[in-house]
Amino acid sequence: MHFDLIQSLGLCGDAATPNDDRAGVRARHAWVIDGATDLSPPGLVGAQGGAAWLAATADAAFAMVEGADLRDTCHRVFAMVEAAYVRQRQREPQGPWELPRASFAAVQLVDAGLDVAWASDCSILHAFAGGVAWRTPEPSRARESAQAAALGPGTGAVKLRSAAVLDDRRAARARSGQRVLGIDAADSAAVMTTARFDVAVGDELLLMTDGFVALVDSYGVHDANSLFDAARTGGLAMLGVQLRAIERDDAACLRFARFKVSDDATALWVRVGG
Repeated sequence: MHFDLIQSLGLCGDAATPNDDRAGVRARHAWVIDGATDLSPPGLVGAQGGAAWLAATADAAFAMVEGADLRDTCHRVFAMVEAAYVRQRQREPQGPWELPRASFAAVQLVDAGLDVAWASDCSILHAFAGGVAWRTPEPSRARESAQAAALGPGTGAVKLRSAAVLDDRRAARARSGQRVLGIDAADSAAVMTTARFDVAVGDELLLMTDGFVALVDSYGVHDANSLFDAARTGGLAMLGVQLRAIERDDAACLRFARFKVSDDATALWVRVGG
């Protein structure tokens, strides 16, 4: 079996800032990566922001390696990220909150099964003969929305740059025990979750960053089934238009509490071929 690419979509949240998402597919594995928004100006790893640097570095590593199974593939990716950080770091980080980090989700065809791996809030949706199912935890934005709402109305892009919100986000990111892809290979491997599922020729997968999954867990306009139905009917581009229209209509972040008006949004749609 192998993966066929059907469609991909990558939307930056703000055209004035880099897109910190990445996605890719090879014959037997595919991945999405969402770099965590930088909380300081570039400098730690050179002129590129840490979020974009980590996403690009991990993306390049996934494109270069394929292990015996997905756990092996991910361990090789994590080692390559750590080595790149050691080579490219320009100075000491200002605090643990400045260390580059990302969420990711990946799949790999192994024998007659589908290996899945993830850390943090990227999502994978699997359409098969029996229906549609999340292969990562069902997405929920409740905690993040509550945090944004607690900081007051209009938490979006402007307020994200305020001192109070910046301090709050730095403190949250510095907390220990978070499940993310980072610059320490052992830590990334320890917090990664893996699973294996049955898979068949003709099955389809949507790999998504949380900015795209907002259609489900933030804005409630789709569930798992209707999201796949909409992709098949109008394509990922149509879903991207729908996503941005909702966010433009709530640019003050009053109806849907969030830290940014629009997040980077990425989706990768693949089908299992024989």
